[in-house]
Amino acid sequence: MDRIGALESFVAAVEAGSFVKAADARNTSKAVISKHVLGLEQRLGVRLLNRTTRRQSLTDAGRGYFERAKQILEALEDADATVASNALRPTGTLRVTAPLTFGLLYLAPLWGQFMSRYPDVKLDITLSDRVVDLVDEGFDVAVRIARLPDSSLVSRKLASTRMVMCASAAYLRERDAPKTLADVAHHPVLAYTYLSTGDTWKFERDGIAHQVTTKPVLRSNNGDTCRAAALAGRGIILQPSFMIAEDLERGDLVEILPQYRGIELGLYAVYPSRKLLSAKVRVLVDFLAETLTKMNGATATTVAKRRRR
Repeated sequence: MDRIGALESFVAAVEAGSFVKAADARNTSKAVISKHVLGLEQRLGVRLLNRTTRRQSLTDAGRGYFERAKQILEALEDADATVASNALRPTGTLRVTAPLTFGLLYLAPLWGQFMSRYPDVKLDITLSDRVVDLVDEGFDVAVRIARLPDSSLVSRKLASTRMVMCASAAYLRERDAPKTLADVAHHPVLAYTYLSTGDTWKFERDGIAHQVTTKPVLRSNNGDTCRAAALAGRGIILQPSFMIAEDLERGDLVEILPQYRGIELGLYAVYPSRKLLSAKVRVLVDFLAETLTKMNGATATTVAKRRRR
């Protein structure tokens, strides 16, 4: 039995004064109203309405039940209104996960602006290069830098970054810089553990795919560790442009074989579902798309300028 529907039919019958008028008010039939009220009475084991062909009146039990039923329906309407309001107004705690270095360099400066714009949203931010399970671990949004595989999750591309192969100027002075891609296999490399292609570095030149299998002397699940070792002259790295753009601009790192372009990775906001998307998730994704597009353009310009020198 539809208990809420039965309560609504009973309250409508009392307020309208007849089953016919209640049926009109609820856009249903008199038979449905009658069935609901009779079902309530049978379940409760008491008569709620005295009714004849001409008139109806509440019994003592019906009078008390009517007042409580009305309160229940009003409380339900309030609950629905609250949820509907929250769906339109960004509010509540927003759990976000993002890669460590990107989160520190590019997202950390943005959170104050976001909080100022949406003061009713509380942020809970986790920085980790590990790919978390959004549903199992209770995150609302993940920022990911990857070539996303097919997934049941929903994603929106915010920007892009390109993998750049480079080493310190000092390293390249002390050792013969690679003249071909095959030469890279004979150099020590500083490898990022979570690189999707593992020890095989992939590139493109004139529309043709190329790759080289590297020999890491250091592995780390943190790109900053690889970058720091490269700046210390310990080997070659393959890192996203957003991480090493300023090093390239200053000349602390030098791109190797720029004619071979590293693969492009998308910067995505990933969330569990597009259906009934909450306002807090929607405004965050829009905010990141707005702000990170500017970052993407600036980083690409920096890398391109360095290539032309």
